[in-house]
Amino acid sequence: MPLSSFHRGRIAAGIGAAAVLATALTACGGGSSSSSADAGPPQPGGTLRYGLSQAPTCADPAQSGTNQTIYVARQVVDSLTDQDPETGELKPWLAESWDTDADASSFTFHLKEGVTFSDGTPFTAESVKKNLDAIVNTLTGAKAALGASYLTGYTGTTVIDPQTAQVDFAAPNAQFLQASSTPQLGILSDASVAKSAEERCTGNISGTGPFTYADYQQDKSVTLTKRAGYNWGSDVFAHDGEAYLDTIEFTVVPESGVRTGSLSSGQLDAISDALPQDAPQIEGAGGQVLTTSNPGTPFGFQPNVTRGPLVDPVVRSALVPAINRQELVDTVLGPNFKPATSTLASRTPGYVALPDVTYDPEKAKSILDRAGWVPGADGIREKGGQKLAFPVLFSSVFAGNQAILELVQQQLRAVGVDLQLDLVSTPEATARQNSKDFDATYYNSTRADGDILRTQFGLEGRNLNSRGPIPALDDVLAKQLATTDPAARSALVADAQQQVLDNGLWIPTVELSQAIGAGPNVQDLKFEASARLQFFDTWISGR
Repeated sequence: MPLSSFHRGRIAAGIGAAAVLATALTACGGGSSSSSADAGPPQPGGTLRYGLSQAPTCADPAQSGTNQTIYVARQVVDSLTDQDPETGELKPWLAESWDTDADASSFTFHLKEGVTFSDGTPFTAESVKKNLDAIVNTLTGAKAALGASYLTGYTGTTVIDPQTAQVDFAAPNAQFLQASSTPQLGILSDASVAKSAEERCTGNISGTGPFTYADYQQDKSVTLTKRAGYNWGSDVFAHDGEAYLDTIEFTVVPESGVRTGSLSSGQLDAISDALPQDAPQIEGAGGQVLTTSNPGTPFGFQPNVTRGPLVDPVVRSALVPAINRQELVDTVLGPNFKPATSTLASRTPGYVALPDVTYDPEKAKSILDRAGWVPGADGIREKGGQKLAFPVLFSSVFAGNQAILELVQQQLRAVGVDLQLDLVSTPEATARQNSKDFDATYYNSTRADGDILRTQFGLEGRNLNSRGPIPALDDVLAKQLATTDPAARSALVADAQQQVLDNGLWIPTVELSQAIGAGPNVQDLKFEASARLQFFDTWISGR
């Protein structure tokens, strides 16, 4: 199909379904795109040198989870749909339109013609089937935790014809259309899908995306090159045709000061996790810090309710008012970040503020007093010979995590709780989460849909809480999945947020924001709907 037949703004694709299932996102905070009025029109060519704060965990988008991984993997794979970061509306990408049955258990995608993978093979409905089948049957939730959670109840994909794929579920799955816009459900070639999970992580995979892997060295660097002939971009993209950049060179630079110094000296063009103290140096060199807050669940503690003092729901409830979230933002993070006010972040469709997520140390002490947790000689509370102490498992996947938790440690000690920090590598944190080898774990999860509460806290989701049935919560999580009316679904998501808090399944701290340092020559570096970077429209000026 020629480019003009699916040119920007000329497809009325899936309008009804998008209107029913997508809820508007609030506007981003801070600067969300690098641009200069003096830069002139976009110029193709050049290499963007990017400093990652952590190593990508895997080259495969289906197995991606961390922001630093998705920044890389998102560029090599396209999805069936895309989500407008300003409105939340779903837009055409590999699918030019789609239909949904009445109860949202069957989705039919009408695919663009003429799309190819970087290995030269065609993209067809069979590609959709093989990718989704592989996530469920080959990778499974053990390797593709997010993708598998989006496909709960998947019964298969029917290839109606080469350009039409029908995806079916055993029960209503209202979140699936939004899930079809995520990189975890992006489409790889048949040859790539046939590889083992481990082989897919090495970078020797082929997508339909605007960039391809030229080199992948685990824990060191990744080089992407522009896909020649790419002309089937998302309707969210600002231009048609190929990407502007010839090459993106990602380098792993864990030290914040080194990243900032390299950006200021011109050795790097953009960097992840620019901290508040880095901003003056970046701006002094003519650059800027781009920020947007992440939708999904904010950073918080997820307790394993089967071990340690966090078995006691009273202890879990006391932790919520014991944490001074505004102090965390003011002391560690700066004005581009927000204190958490719910078990969902404020940019998530269906978010509601929960009054109980409020700092009140006297309330925390009173809760513990009434439950019989008595301060010991060292100030740490005890009950029945057990100290009110527990370790929290975390990694430095976000540069501010350790400093945040050190301050939370002080805040909890003030009410008689001994928080012990258990810092490990990201792979170890993931492995221990999967085996539920922790008393509490600290992380966030990003997604622009309230169904993240089901995938994170549902009995059939990750359920890192190791909880048993909670009928009221289980019921509302199931109902929101079967509800296509936006207002009714938002009401159910609001109920779910409160119940997650009331049952002590999540102790929120702060909302994650992406803070990207961009040099003066970087133009149109943008965030997509889930606050990850989109490099398709990015270009380099003055070189």
